Amino acid sequence: MNNMRPLSAEDLSLMEESYLADEKARIVRNALTNNDIAKISSVFEAEVQNPFMFSIDIKTMPATNQKRSGRCWIFSSLNVLREMIAKKYHIENFELSQNFITFYDKLEKVNWFLEAVLQEVDTPFADETMRYLMETVTNDGGQWDMMVSVVKKYGLCPKTAMPETFQSSNTQGMMRLINGRLRKFAADSKKLAAEGRKEELTDLKQKCLRECYGVLCSCLGVPPKSFTFEYVDEKKKYHAVYDVTPKQFYEKYLGTDLDDYVGIINGPTADKPFHKMYTVKYLGNVVDGNPVSYLNLPMNEFKKLIIDQLKDGSIVWFGCDAGKDINRDSGLWDDGQFDYAGTFDMDLEMTKAEMLDARHSAMNHAMVLTGVNLVKGKPNRWKIENSWGDQVAHAGYYICTDTWFDKYVFEAVVHRKYLNAKQTKALKSEPVVLQPWDPFGSLAD
Repeated sequence: MNNMRPLSAEDLSLMEESYLADEKARIVRNALTNNDIAKISSVFEAEVQNPFMFSIDIKTMPATNQKRSGRCWIFSSLNVLREMIAKKYHIENFELSQNFITFYDKLEKVNWFLEAVLQEVDTPFADETMRYLMETVTNDGGQWDMMVSVVKKYGLCPKTAMPETFQSSNTQGMMRLINGRLRKFAADSKKLAAEGRKEELTDLKQKCLRECYGVLCSCLGVPPKSFTFEYVDEKKKYHAVYDVTPKQFYEKYLGTDLDDYVGIINGPTADKPFHKMYTVKYLGNVVDGNPVSYLNLPMNEFKKLIIDQLKDGSIVWFGCDAGKDINRDSGLWDDGQFDYAGTFDMDLEMTKAEMLDARHSAMNHAMVLTGVNLVKGKPNRWKIENSWGDQVAHAGYYICTDTWFDKYVFEAVVHRKYLNAKQTKALKSEPVVLQPWDPFGSLAD
């Protein structure tokens, strides 16, 4: 600290003199008195240059709404799966139960956390791994592989079999309660270990697990063991199948091997060479489920796989940094629609690798790509199905420019049949294990 230079009176004087001499800065200051920064930095031409039209445009169902919860990864994943089911049974509109997946995801995350704490029971709270566990505990966020783990273990059901509750759509209070109980478990388990009473840890865990299960049942409801699958097809004919279990529904009515889908990332940082597999320590939900893993690819290969799947009429789950350069009113993500650098005369340019390394950007939201506009075989804009309801943007659908895609799209999931020989070979390699706090350990919420 002794070598750090303090801010001096001379520094302040020079900065103030320079700022007050800048006529543009005065205009900006006056404008910001009653206006949002984004509004006075908007580039008018951006929306005009990005019409809501696409050369590949897959017809999909109405947008869903995750409301005040961080379950975008569940909604977007189930939006992909419902299209598969609807195509098989000619259903015009229905939803899978997001609440069903939420229940078992949270129960499994509780168990995951408890097991992680037991593995680190002799590690002091000041250790960086324990700090990470205590700060993250459990939350709403997730990844595609985490959805797959829940579905393979518990199955699926229509939304009518386990509809949303107030708590499922407003998860903050429930999660605050559960996380407080989990942190107490961490403190209690370390106390028992320090006293040489580790044989009591199993009972301590089971007690905590039962209590959290009760909270989930009270907040989300008790998941159905069976249900009636009712739907109306595109010819307006009613169908009903009785006494279907969630596992049967997954195996028969979805009937898709979810292990055939591969997580791909574009992470151009020096510590992550392309064409290698990666996983993240302590990232997951189901202890014996699918590990969260990714194949890192250059952007040109990353996009080609996505476009190939879209060309075949199949939509694509993806993860991005949704907080960057969005106009919610127009439904446009575009890195050229806000000229903040020009408004404030600031140097804001960073490469994607620099943004990841500096923690300026990382995946934080999951959605579905349902279309793309190709010009001479190259994309210039993409169509996105979001889960923020159908009263925003284009009835809940959005656009992102290809340049925004390059900067802020980090993950996607494609069927392995689209991979070339080199990519398929890399898929079989042993994953490099990243630290829990790596940018690619972030969760979509």
